[in-house]
Amino acid sequence: MGLDLRELERVAHALEEAHVLLESDRKRLEEQPRASTLADTAAGSPAQTLRGVRDLAGEMAKARKQVALAAGYSVLGFDERADHTLNMARKYLVSFPSGADRMARPLGEATVRAMELIRDLGFFAAEISIAIDVALAAPQATYPPADWDAWMRERRQRGERY
Repeated sequence: MGLDLRELERVAHALEEAHVLLESDRKRLEEQPRASTLADTAAGSPAQTLRGVRDLAGEMAKARKQVALAAGYSVLGFDERADHTLNMARKYLVSFPSGADRMARPLGEATVRAMELIRDLGFFAAEISIAIDVALAAPQATYPPADWDAWMRERRQRGERY
């Protein structure tokens, strides 16, 4: 049967646009003088902010690659592989938007635009859109936590896995 290639094209272009935006913020951050070392583990530090934007950009590149692979499989008539690959692309993104949890506020304009683009894309699960809204609304970086024990207790109380 094959996938809707026009829809995959739309999604792939949006993922590419988000990736380009995130890469522009990554480059901007890499050019800034750092007040701390790259080993700094405080939430919102220059090192964690850079790591966060790298995580976001990497996740967009991975999703874009999976969408392109699904389109290729579909064109070649490998419908089962195409469906599986597309489902993998839609799965929960490991570092998106959680990479933003590491980043100093305010987030860079390009990062915000990229996150809004992905939120509004309608391709990923609804949980991703909710997580993006939460990340965009956060007044400060939240990860890594200053108190790991308290962080683990809170996650357990919410029933989250770690």
